[in-house]
Amino acid sequence: MRAPLYELFYPCPAALALTLASLAGCADPGGGAGRPAAEPPEPGVAVATREGPAGAPPGTCWGKTLTPAVIETVTSQVQVEPAKMGKDGTISALPVYRTESNQQIVRPRQENWFETPCPDTLDPEFYASLQRALQARGFYSGAITGIFDGPTRAALRRYQRQDGPDSEVLALTTARNLGLVIVPLSAL
Repeated sequence: MRAPLYELFYPCPAALALTLASLAGCADPGGGAGRPAAEPPEPGVAVATREGPAGAPPGTCWGKTLTPAVIETVTSQVQVEPAKMGKDGTISALPVYRTESNQQIVRPRQENWFETPCPDTLDPEFYASLQRALQARGFYSGAITGIFDGPTRAALRRYQRQDGPDSEVLALTTARNLGLVIVPLSAL
């Protein structure tokens, strides 16, 4: 027997509810145009923050790099049953062992803090000077735009990797080495 034509075009209410529920999971949560919603950058890792390490002087800004934990897997043999000995001292059954694997943290995750210029001093003129300084040292080959964009961040990270933090956040020592911020007389 064939289904009536209206049943082919009008699904049952339960199927309709299931379809609508599955489509609701496809809603765009705010990223627009199918992009995921942007997560705010972690303070200190991608952008400088005034929330520095414990004991940081007030009014200073900070960046940080994260060193992941080092975990080692240790495998060992654990005796489950001892050897069985006969009355005459001979071994009647060998011991039984099982293999156990455990993970141990060899070095815990570390936050490596470094002082940075505060964001309120970082304007397009400063970023243009940063781009020129990196360009003069062969780390930046783009146009001088005054925008702290991806190529500028990558160039800064390559420069700082030599003897500063491995970070896209500008360290205060790097800014001083590049001649971009004033070096206090007490540092000389």
